[in-house]
Amino acid sequence: MKIPFLYSVRNLLTRRLTTVFTAGGMALVVFVFASLLMLSEGLKKTLVDTGSEDNLIVIRKSSTSEVQSSIDRLQASIVETQPEIAFGADGQRLSARELVVLISLSKRGSNKPSNVVIRGIDKNSLKLRPQIKLIAGRLPRPGSLEIIGGENIVKRFQGAGMGETLSFGMRTWTVVGVFDAGKTGFSSEIWGDVDQFMQAFRRTVYSSLLFKLRDPQQFSDVITRLEKDPRLTVECKRETTYYRDQSQALATFLRILGLALTLIFSIGAVIGAMITMYTAVANRVAEIGTLRALGFQKTSILVAFLAESLFLGLIGGITGLLMASVLQLASISTTNFQTFSELAFSFHLTFEIVYKSIAFSLIMGFAGGLLPALRASRMNIIEALRAS
Repeated sequence: MKIPFLYSVRNLLTRRLTTVFTAGGMALVVFVFASLLMLSEGLKKTLVDTGSEDNLIVIRKSSTSEVQSSIDRLQASIVETQPEIAFGADGQRLSARELVVLISLSKRGSNKPSNVVIRGIDKNSLKLRPQIKLIAGRLPRPGSLEIIGGENIVKRFQGAGMGETLSFGMRTWTVVGVFDAGKTGFSSEIWGDVDQFMQAFRRTVYSSLLFKLRDPQQFSDVITRLEKDPRLTVECKRETTYYRDQSQALATFLRILGLALTLIFSIGAVIGAMITMYTAVANRVAEIGTLRALGFQKTSILVAFLAESLFLGLIGGITGLLMASVLQLASISTTNFQTFSELAFSFHLTFEIVYKSIAFSLIMGFAGGLLPALRASRMNIIEALRAS
């Protein structure tokens, strides 16, 4: 005979206080586990969404980021002659020469300095990034000391607000617009005229070239030609691939940190579940003896007690996930290990994180209930009945 599942549920309801505390401990572990996975996923999503599958980015060979890259004007001109580059409505090639520089700005409220990406753009930069929407002011005029800032920069840094001024590159720049780049890395950048930035920072080379393909399937032809051209020392990547690579170092660090913290906390949660189940077994010795006397097999007793522990884990897992899901409303900032610049991003919950968190909570429940369940199933019927 099999013991009904409701038997296990009712026993948990009878011990409400211990059930709440044990499930709560598991919920906190799942919360930490899911939160760090959501943080890593949010980082990757922010950077990958920054790029477009149709766009190719060209940087100096062996450079890990635009900050370290340099492409001179001659090489830029050669790259821009590739026949696969798409044309815009005005008949001009959809390619852009850009400069990326890091500057230090003070945060609002704390005055703490942090690195911020300054991107020099040309007339085609916005055409290549249709996700960028101007939400206040206007675009900077070519050849002027005017800049626009991403929403995250405007909110977090002094002098970056609409109508304010910033001093860098031995010049004073006026913020004439604010743009919304969605949940992408561009929201953490300041943009201005590339030629003015090159003069201000005394640069004679660009950081990167960006262009749109007429046909995304032509990527392999372009990369082969560019990387084998003896006049060039460049490498070419899809924009999405480039930004995905930018997220790897920090995402890996977050995953390792998450696993380490979760392992430490889960040991405590499993011990708590084990103590709870051992207490349940000790308090129900006579009950277990009665069940055996009524004909229930050892396996049924084992399954019933394991079901209680698994249900505890399930409650904890669902509760922890609900707590973690609220974090999607929050936005945080950190330093991108690849560029050493400020990057703001949000927590992101996916189906994969949901099932991993539930599976993890069930594993904790199983680990915490296995030994007590084995003890319950191996009790001698006569000795158990005598305990009553």
